[in-house]
Amino acid sequence: MAERPSSSVEDYLRAIYGLCERGVPVTNATLTQRLGLSPSSVSGMINKLAQLGLVTHVRYRSVELTPEGRRLAFDVLRRHRLIELFLVEELDYSWDEVHREADALEHAVSDELVAHIAAKLGNPTHDPHGDPIPTAEGTVEKPATLLLDQVEPGTIGTIARVWDTDSELLRYLTDHGMTLGSRIEVVERKPFGGPLVVRVGEPPADETHFVGDEIAAALSISVHR
Repeated sequence: MAERPSSSVEDYLRAIYGLCERGVPVTNATLTQRLGLSPSSVSGMINKLAQLGLVTHVRYRSVELTPEGRRLAFDVLRRHRLIELFLVEELDYSWDEVHREADALEHAVSDELVAHIAAKLGNPTHDPHGDPIPTAEGTVEKPATLLLDQVEPGTIGTIARVWDTDSELLRYLTDHGMTLGSRIEVVERKPFGGPLVVRVGEPPADETHFVGDEIAAALSISVHR
């Protein structure tokens, strides 16, 4: 196995790419919030990543991954998402249990083990939360989905991705039938910042739910055309 960056460097690269996936500007502030670290720690690591040639950073502007930084980010993302899927498919974990386990294991598994996991799972394209798994060649699919909070009433789609890794939120979604592959229809957007009214499931057994901002921003759907 080729020598890898430190686990902390890998954590930062994965976090930076994760923010980019969401279309969130990568700044000291957004990284501090995502990683739960102090601003001074984040600033120091960004400088280190720049010195290693893994990011570019101009003061008061967004941090961007270099081609090498992106390659390394895809590598750790591939390990993380394959481990999550392996835990669900082979060890009967639930989707709300796997993120923390994968966080620990992603830095320890060898490239050979990752290749075996991928082969065992049939070279999958998505993890248990619908996140695309980068290929061994370093490419990643960009699904044509929309965030639930961006669609208009009357839209019908299928839940394709859950962005939030919070265990309580994932359990809430499970309890209310809002899992990957579930049909969802946006019925109404309540005024003055109120919740979305959605119907989940196949008619006539679908159920009505009131969805707040946090969940609406955490779900991506494939819109039925």
